[in-house]
Amino acid sequence: MHQAKLTLDPAFTIAPVRRRTFGAFVEHLGRCVYTGIYEPGHPTADDDGFRRDVLDLTRELGVSTIRYPGGNFVSGYRWEDGIGPVAERPRRLDLAWQSTETNEVGVDEFVRWCRKAGVEPMMALNLGTRGIAEALDLLEYCNHPSGTTLSDLRVANGSKEPHGIRMWCLGNEMDGPWQTGHKTAHEYGRLAAETARAMRMVDPTLELVACGSSGSSMPTFGAWEATVLEETYDVVDYISCHAYYEEHDGDLGSFLACSTDMEYFIRSVVATADHVGARLKSRKKIDISFDEWNIWYLSRHQAAERRTDWPIAPPLLEDRYHLADAVAFGGLLITLLRNSDRVTAASLAQLVNVIAPIMTETGGRAWRQTTFHPFAQASRLAAGEVLRVEPTAPTYETKAYGEVPVIDAVATHGEDGTTLFVVNRSADQPVSLDIDTRALGGARLVEATTLTDPDVYARNTADDPDRIAPRPNPDVEHDPLRVLLPPVSWNVIRLA
Repeated sequence: MHQAKLTLDPAFTIAPVRRRTFGAFVEHLGRCVYTGIYEPGHPTADDDGFRRDVLDLTRELGVSTIRYPGGNFVSGYRWEDGIGPVAERPRRLDLAWQSTETNEVGVDEFVRWCRKAGVEPMMALNLGTRGIAEALDLLEYCNHPSGTTLSDLRVANGSKEPHGIRMWCLGNEMDGPWQTGHKTAHEYGRLAAETARAMRMVDPTLELVACGSSGSSMPTFGAWEATVLEETYDVVDYISCHAYYEEHDGDLGSFLACSTDMEYFIRSVVATADHVGARLKSRKKIDISFDEWNIWYLSRHQAAERRTDWPIAPPLLEDRYHLADAVAFGGLLITLLRNSDRVTAASLAQLVNVIAPIMTETGGRAWRQTTFHPFAQASRLAAGEVLRVEPTAPTYETKAYGEVPVIDAVATHGEDGTTLFVVNRSADQPVSLDIDTRALGGARLVEATTLTDPDVYARNTADDPDRIAPRPNPDVEHDPLRVLLPPVSWNVIRLA
């Protein structure tokens, strides 16, 4: 058994908990939209065709924002295709995912769904095949009250009130050769800057996100951020990060420590952004929008044969997550929270069916994947200030990241108490964790739960949807507080 300890002290603050950390992502990809959030013939469908069971699970998940409509999809998207009478909307080939897009769901339907789900819409712009004029048109359509051709068109299409979208992504993954309209950093930086300046002429209060690197392994990583920010620094608020992780060749130890790479990614981008700011003699700080992150078995997708039949909403990227995925996922959440001073928005990619915490059957059931639970618990319980905790714990050697601690943790502290989120990365040993709570005064344990299973590759299914779910941790000693963390586990400890 491993021994570890940490201290909870409300004086060790990092930053406020950012509600936008708990954002997600809906792209026109596979079954995310069609038979995911939208399925008119489903038994639970409402009058707008949205699945009520998915809406209920979205609210339970605790999502704060939704990034839309892509993703790679957006770089070939014509937003005008998705407005007006549904029967008159054109069908288009989607080059990103080799599918046919029906455009039954567009910007008005998406915003209507967001209102029902209680989430903030976050819109991505096509800077791949389109540019400044189209971005301004969409902004006017969405946000201008009335009295212009496009705002009056929105009203005529059934949305009398402006959509009021505050956060806009200036393109998507423009550093990637796979992207329709892929550009060099200088090409993209100039276009993003000019688009941002024009949008701010309409509304200077908008929050704008410039595209950062699609991953820390990109050959242009670092140089891309520097060049883009040299062009856009004064007119954007965020630089984006995207990262996905998977277990390779049975290397469970490295996989469970994948948040080590996310930490490196964040710190590198912060350093680059601050360097550019210093060169420009600016006191402004650029924040990070980590607007794509998840566990994704990307190598399986890359190995699949390219489709040639252009189907409508085919099953794509429907990874079925196991316990180890959920624990690695929990480590990524801990990292995002720990960096709340600079990561002030994030989007879990994606929400439904496509590498998602929520799965559905067409015409049938919806259920929670294993990764649903760490996200839902963190979204519900993280409040107040993020606290820095420095665990003292044994380490283990990984092939990918060298020596890493067996546990990783972060805490939050607010009016309702203190919550500790901690993962045990050890594949075979529990960790006895001593928690020093003296700085919290008379705080006492309210609840300790653990997400674990004897089989680290156990999954939830429609027939067994609660195989992996948080359960009370019976191995707790109260004075002093000591909690036994099972091998490969996500743990939540609440005090008040």
